[in-house]
Amino acid sequence: MSFTGLIRRGPPGRPHARHLDPDLRAITPGPLRQLNSILFRRKPESSGMPHLVELSHVISAGMVTYPGLPGPVITDHLSRHQAAQHYGPGVTFHIGRIEMVANTGTYLDVPSHRFADGADLADHPLESMADLAGLCVRTSGLKAIGAQHFERLDLTHKAVLVHTGWSEHFGTERYADDAPFLTGDAARLFVEQGASLVGIDSINIDDIGDMTRPAHTQLLAAGIPIVEHLTNLEALPDHGFRFFALPPRIEGMGTFPVRAIARVD
Repeated sequence: MSFTGLIRRGPPGRPHARHLDPDLRAITPGPLRQLNSILFRRKPESSGMPHLVELSHVISAGMVTYPGLPGPVITDHLSRHQAAQHYGPGVTFHIGRIEMVANTGTYLDVPSHRFADGADLADHPLESMADLAGLCVRTSGLKAIGAQHFERLDLTHKAVLVHTGWSEHFGTERYADDAPFLTGDAARLFVEQGASLVGIDSINIDDIGDMTRPAHTQLLAAGIPIVEHLTNLEALPDHGFRFFALPPRIEGMGTFPVRAIARVD
């Protein structure tokens, strides 16, 4: 069975917010939950300037993202000491080398991650990965997150980010233990309403014990990319931000780390 015809490639429409609470949540600084979760203070309303919020984990040598997958190996290809022997006095360059699996840190999945005939990172449209109207849906304390938590929201052409709070366990054994996930009926609702992207701050958008992977299957069949292992979602308002998660343009791969950020206006 081919899913090629199910992959959406059209540009997003204008954002809709008629079902949303018009009052934005104030962003207040709080204690850092992890060293790589950077919280930003909201700029004064009078400045009129947007600010950027970091939503990605730092990639470091040996880190564990998903238990059982190897951590990255970060070394020098050309060290500064080596470079000093080839350039003029005081002139050095560094060329690094990294070896890692694609599922490292905060990463994005496109259709070819799940389907052999799906769009890969080189072919997936920019319109579903960058400058997307964002919603941040709070689900702290829930494990199986179903469609009922999203039914009253306008999801069309939105980047829907699910804030479970689970990123505080990233890098620990607890992260893979009883982690929150989206149910199949939630994924079906995102497809029916035409969401542009779905992200979560947990180890997997699916129940890692369910080998059928219903959320991955439905979302990626519809051409809706997935961002997993987000962090710092508590720094976002519920809506009123733009989301960006761009991977390198690589042929033949369906997953790769991203620098996920939000622009809050």
